[in-house]
Amino acid sequence: MPTHHARAREVFRIELAGLRAVERRLDAQFDRAVGLAVDTIKAGRKLIVVGIGKSGIIGRKIAATLSSTGTTTVVLDAVDALHGDLGIVADGDLVLALSYSGESDELLNLLPALKRFSVRLVAFTGSPRSTLARHSDVVLNVRVPREACPFNLAPTASTTATLVMGDALAMAVLDARGFKERDFAHRHPSGAIGRALLLRVADIMRDGTRNPVAPASMKVKEALLTMTQARSGSVSVVDARGRLTGVFTDGDLRRRMTTDDGVLARTLREVMTRRPVSVREDALAVEAVRIFNELNIDDVIVVNARREPVGLVDSQDLPRLKLM
Repeated sequence: MPTHHARAREVFRIELAGLRAVERRLDAQFDRAVGLAVDTIKAGRKLIVVGIGKSGIIGRKIAATLSSTGTTTVVLDAVDALHGDLGIVADGDLVLALSYSGESDELLNLLPALKRFSVRLVAFTGSPRSTLARHSDVVLNVRVPREACPFNLAPTASTTATLVMGDALAMAVLDARGFKERDFAHRHPSGAIGRALLLRVADIMRDGTRNPVAPASMKVKEALLTMTQARSGSVSVVDARGRLTGVFTDGDLRRRMTTDDGVLARTLREVMTRRPVSVREDALAVEAVRIFNELNIDDVIVVNARREPVGLVDSQDLPRLKLM
């Protein structure tokens, strides 16, 4: 069986080289594009993305990213625009026109019609001297050294560069507008991202009898019974005032038993992990998700303002809650 990973690596190298080339050319034109986008949205107008062929497909993704991050954006089909769809264009809008050659007939035929409106035009093109570029207010140069196609024909590295330029524009506009996590959640209410951003930790934690808590003086053998009754892989350890002081897990037990035959008779104080990872009950659920993504742990202890363990978030619950 032939292996193809060598060719795959070559494609990665070519496309990464293309991205680096485009990154090196970022200049004041990009700042102007961001400024125009921010001014357009502040004025209550919209962004319009237009492209042909592969550029049109990339344009739809760029429009989706802009929309999901708070920038009102629509897609205009260059052909349909000349047959009635031009009605979505209004004075004050900002047009993002995508054409690697800058000479796509369908797009150039649309330019005169667009110029009848008081709109600004930002070109995403690999040819800064093209007809499209000459008629644009801002030119974002996405030229790449070569395509990953062996014939240097099929749009590959160039479409990747255009997509990343669109992502860069969306993220820069997001920062400039002060877009926050809560704003993102309002635009994704039914997805995993939205749920993680709208729900609080208190909404997803295990509490009551499913939240095992034990004093530091409890023996490990007794603590195991507490964990078993709660069907949990860990127990929160508290001090005399009921504040979280440590955690003991079934993983800790297995590791201890390999070197300590008397571990079951020891107190939790002797074997617990001190300063365990915890999250406040009023924190957004996304904080718990972030902890699981960054740390190799199974449970996150939930505490209140007095650092008392009031719940537990188990990583196994996240798929069921559609948070991962």
